[in-house]
Amino acid sequence: MSCQTLFTSRWSTSSFGATADTSPMELAALGEHLDHCRAAPGGLSVLQYCGERLHGFVAARFVTTLFIVTLLMGGCLLAL
Repeated sequence: MSCQTLFTSRWSTSSFGATADTSPMELAALGEHLDHCRAAPGGLSVLQYCGERLHGFVAARFVTTLFIVTLLMGGCLLAL
């Protein structure tokens, strides 16, 4: 039993063999989009920022955080 399979590339880029580079129009559109995103004040963006800061703090002090949480949980259980 013989099976022939031909593999060909099914994608191409718009750079046509040259280095891929951004055009001034693309950079301008990206800049407008980023300005729009920064200007949109949302309550969730503040919450996300606080969550990222808390995660960074806890991740850097993981063992200490586990110890403190264990102490707090033990204290709460003893208080009951």
